[in-house]
Amino acid sequence: MLGKLSLSAIPFDVPILVGTFIGVAVIGIAVLGLVTYFGKWGYLWREWLTSVDHKKLGVMYIILAIVMLFRGFADAIMMRTQLALAYAGNPGYLPPHHYDQIFSAHGTIMIFFMAMAFMTGLMNVVVPLQIGARDVAFPFLNSLSFYMTLVSAVLINISLFIGEFAQAGWLVYPPLSEMQFSPGVGVDYYIWAVQLSGVGTLLTGVNFFTTIVKMRAPGMGWMHMPIFTWTAFCTTVLILVSFPVLTVTLGMLSLDRYLGMHFFTNDGGGNVMLYLSMIWTWGHPEVYILILPAFGVFSEVTSTFSRKPLFGYNTMVYATCSIMVLSFVVWVHHFFTMGAGANVNTFFGIMTMVIAVPTGVKIFNWLFTMYKGRVEFTAPMYWTIGFMITFSIGGMTGVMMAMPAADWILHNSLFLIAHFHNVIIGGVYFGYIAGMGFWFPKSFGFKLNEAWGKRAFWCWFIGFYLAFVPLYILGLEGMTRRMNHYDNPDWYPWLLVAEAGAIVIALGIVCQLTQLYVSIRDRNLPENLDLTGDPWNGRTLEWAVSSPPPHYNFAVIPDVHGIDSFHTEKQLGRRGYNKPLEPIHMPKNTSAGFFVGVFSFLLGFGSIWYIWWLAALGLVGIAATVILRSANRDIDYYVPVSEISHDEEAYSRRIAAAQAAE
Repeated sequence: MLGKLSLSAIPFDVPILVGTFIGVAVIGIAVLGLVTYFGKWGYLWREWLTSVDHKKLGVMYIILAIVMLFRGFADAIMMRTQLALAYAGNPGYLPPHHYDQIFSAHGTIMIFFMAMAFMTGLMNVVVPLQIGARDVAFPFLNSLSFYMTLVSAVLINISLFIGEFAQAGWLVYPPLSEMQFSPGVGVDYYIWAVQLSGVGTLLTGVNFFTTIVKMRAPGMGWMHMPIFTWTAFCTTVLILVSFPVLTVTLGMLSLDRYLGMHFFTNDGGGNVMLYLSMIWTWGHPEVYILILPAFGVFSEVTSTFSRKPLFGYNTMVYATCSIMVLSFVVWVHHFFTMGAGANVNTFFGIMTMVIAVPTGVKIFNWLFTMYKGRVEFTAPMYWTIGFMITFSIGGMTGVMMAMPAADWILHNSLFLIAHFHNVIIGGVYFGYIAGMGFWFPKSFGFKLNEAWGKRAFWCWFIGFYLAFVPLYILGLEGMTRRMNHYDNPDWYPWLLVAEAGAIVIALGIVCQLTQLYVSIRDRNLPENLDLTGDPWNGRTLEWAVSSPPPHYNFAVIPDVHGIDSFHTEKQLGRRGYNKPLEPIHMPKNTSAGFFVGVFSFLLGFGSIWYIWWLAALGLVGIAATVILRSANRDIDYYVPVSEISHDEEAYSRRIAAAQAAE
């Protein structure tokens, strides 16, 4: 009846997990109690949980990303603390079985459920506004994608308290992930969480590719699109090409585990290297899926706070597209040590070095944008300048490891870990936090507190170097990754410094939470209100609407006359057009995405624990929900002119109040 599931699957004998469960339960009950006390369940259901508004879905993605950041960082600081303690005769406080789960969960969470969720959230909030669209091409699919990601994150966290997580790393390499060496449910938790979220990401790629290709405002040609939209477009292309490879790879591993096949078992006629080649065929484009939108953020931030158009717009577009193409011909550098031969290694080493060129072009474009500009050092600009310094170092260490001879020495060492975090934290995380600060007033109508934002930056910036520069040194000294204990006295001081860096980063997260609290508390102060929708002289189209925008975004779809569309509109007048208001065709909210998510969770959880009736129920529920949704013809409506006129009048009053305040 319950398959493999029994009371023994609950780790009552692990104090850390029991304490975590109690803490999560207390926080969860408190949140549910507050929502009930203030009577907000109906509001949450109508306005958020069933919403198909791209802006609200984007906010929910970002909230999910921040929650998963806390979970992933908790794993990180546990690892750093273990290595600061586990020297010589001291075994530390984490048993090897638990430590292996932690480093596997850390990588999985940070890539799939923090960085990917944050990226999708920013794309949802910004892209339709930048191209003059009222929503994405497929609003229901947008809701469905979010819930596929959410339930996958829930599966990952349930593995803390029911069963275990994978112990084979964040990419679960065979043969360790095969049933022979991982007979528990940990790898199955990984497979179903990543597989379900991967489906959601693929649907997101289809959605935004279609939106950008087909729904741009009149006059917005390809070379009129904002750079963030360009990076989002290239990201969707990468998603469409690479994520099916991930789906097939994990599907083959599932067949190995569930049906005893031998795709990746050498002694059964399979090939372990096939898995590595396929997973990195997806995995290296995934790095650029994450970093390209961050590059778009830095382009918008640098231009806005330098009070100048972006230097070299055409060059930036070509560099972005070059990275998109080249990202598919570098994956073998992840296993230069496999013995492929000098010719193969030379080709992929050269390609890895070549892909650094368009990235360097971007750095110079941002610097030249700042040159002779009136640079305003806001918190988003701090993150941008910190990125340019940190990412350049990470890029140089990447070029070092692009040399097969050097990689032979550095492969699987902490040098690799330091490099990867150098580009992911210094590039992806810095970029997304800059984007959140930059577009926060567009989503909520008030600005984030600058002082706390800058404190958060300095803690992250200093903490990063304290935490990861020692890992470069340790890698050169021969310390491999995934170690949970060591005896070398030369390593011990560096690992203490890395622990101190993790603590400083933790202070940065505290500053970010404080920034949110202070900003919400002071949101009604005049200096924090974003009355005009144009707080920092933004040049692109999203600043042409009120903050926050109405659910239909634009009362009248604007005509675009150049690259810096809103700047051009301001030269022509407030709007640049005098078109009559007409009823607007918009999609209705729907609970179908929510219920598909619930049934997907049942499918995944049932399959993990071999509860086949539950898995079947989930599969039937998904199919039934989609069919019923498809058969429902009452899925859209028209916004009346009276409501649009009211919003426009309110916007005009806000602009007048802002002009009077000036």
